[in-house]
Amino acid sequence: MRKLVQLSIAITLFGTLTACSNAPVERANQSLKIVASFYPMAEFARQIAGDHAEVITLIPAGVEPHDWEPSAKDMETIESADLLVYNGSGMEGFAEQVIDTLDLQKTSVVEASLSVKKLITIEEESALDPHVWLSPITAQQEVIAISNAIQQKDPTNKKMYVKNTALFLEKLRQLDALFQVVSTAPKHKEFVTAHAAFGYIAHDYQLIQVPLSGLSPEQEPSAGQLADVSKLIHDKQIKTIFFETLVSPKIAETIAKETGSKTAVLNPIEGLTEDELKAGKNYISIMKQNAEALQIALNE
Repeated sequence: MRKLVQLSIAITLFGTLTACSNAPVERANQSLKIVASFYPMAEFARQIAGDHAEVITLIPAGVEPHDWEPSAKDMETIESADLLVYNGSGMEGFAEQVIDTLDLQKTSVVEASLSVKKLITIEEESALDPHVWLSPITAQQEVIAISNAIQQKDPTNKKMYVKNTALFLEKLRQLDALFQVVSTAPKHKEFVTAHAAFGYIAHDYQLIQVPLSGLSPEQEPSAGQLADVSKLIHDKQIKTIFFETLVSPKIAETIAKETGSKTAVLNPIEGLTEDELKAGKNYISIMKQNAEALQIALNE
């Protein structure tokens, strides 16, 4: 199956492009201007484009992206871009309305998760899980979609973009191998999270995510949901409750206290804090930390 996934990725890289405009940019030693919705989309674009693009992240560091809305200034920034990169699948609530206002002959648009087979959450039966970037496997598909769009917009530098893409895909394959090790014969497969952000990791590595709330961290779990989670924690003797860096850990801390568990960070990488940025952390380093945290929690 994994070989089939890799083959599909390779075919996609040289296949049909997913941007909304085919118009290449005529450049005179100017950088491509890319606007990305939030951190992982911006990081993927930077890794691909290198020095050939200015990449602007719309949602500021430390801001939870689910309910963020662009200001008039943000709209000006988007409209001035050569390419808008967004995750899609409902992650950016503003995206559809913004795209409707754009001149797609000037500003191309790529929905990075478009080709990914989406998960439907058990907690919200009609809701697609947008957290595609959190599995190294599905992240590869997003990287390829973004790479295709950048190459299409700036074909002059295609060889460099293809080279950068290949290098970053190799890093993602190494992450995949790391998560394969983490998920091999753990003591238990269940891990408890603050919200349902880690469905693709659970699916791709045969683990079981037990979220305290739904797809949005703003959703409050019911008393019944908390009781069910507490029972599972006791039954499976789970020792760690994961919380996140951009939302309040209060509910996770409460459950941990009631069940005699401890708390730890499992980062959905929806946005980096100022401290994380200053420390030089990035998508790859944080995903490695996530793998290490899961390794510990699944074997306690």
